[in-house]
Formats: sequence, structure tokens, C-alpha cells
Amino acid sequence: MVIWSEFERLAPELATLANERFAATEFVMLGTLRKNGWPRISPIEYTIFDGQFTMGGMWQAKKALDILRDPRCVVHSATTSKSGQEGDVKLYGRATPIAPEREEAYWQHIYELTKWRPAGPAHVFVFDIESAGYVTFSGDGTMRWLTWPGGQWREQKSS
Repeated sequence: MVIWSEFERLAPELATLANERFAATEFVMLGTLRKNGWPRISPIEYTIFDGQFTMGGMWQAKKALDILRDPRCVVHSATTSKSGQEGDVKLYGRATPIAPEREEAYWQHIYELTKWRPAGPAHVFVFDIESAGYVTFSGDGTMRWLTWPGGQWREQKSS
């Protein structure tokens, strides 16, 4: 697993595509595992802080409790069209609480970006990437995808 800045170095094209898709909606969808094993999909805000993909959330939110119980999760770009032409990014990995000594600097970073910070406790997680993928569809139904590890574009035409 790698932190975001290492992912950018190892898979620059895929990281650029991910940055573009995530920035288009300013949030991502987070997939976690509920206590009963079923998946949970939740919107979440993110930022890149000190080279790490970082997510913050409300204190004791169900998605945060899921991560504390099982750090495996997926970060997915928000899909806004059924055509698939905008592209779709998925990052698979593990989220863990930010080191306590880094929390204040993180919240200062968030305040500088948004002029907001929580009034009470909140969760902050750093996300380490194990694998990633990007897929897009053209108007003629051709699917193109790029994965990491791997790093080569593939293409499949619909029949």
C-alpha cells in the first residue's frame, strides 16, 4: 500500500485522472463494511494533506465506526451520468485514524481551505492505496480502462 504522493509518482496518469474526477464534484463516495458484513456507501469530503489522501467526518458517524472496526474500504468518484463518458475512478485500500500529533495541523489546513472547523470532536482518516482503476466509455460503446498496479490502457468494443 502507498500514500497518495507515492501513488502520484508510481501512477501519474491515473492519479491525474482521479484528481480531475474527484475535483469535479468536490466529494467522493466511500464504501465501507458494516458490522453485519453488508456494504455501506456514503458521501464524504476529502483533501490531500501532507501527501496523504485524507477524509474527515462527523464524530461517531456510521461510516467512521465501520472504518474503526475494519479499515478496508473503497473510494469512488461520484457518478453523475449514465453514459460513463465522464470516467469513473475507484481506489481500494485501508483507512486509519490520522496520528494524533497531526490532527491540529490537519484542521488548520481544512480551515485555510474552507474557513470552517468542527466545534467538537470529529474523525480524520488517512487512506492508503492498494489498487486503483479508471474506466470510461465512448459514444460508440467502447470501454477503456487503466489499472494500478499494471498501468496500461486496455480497450474493449461492445458488440
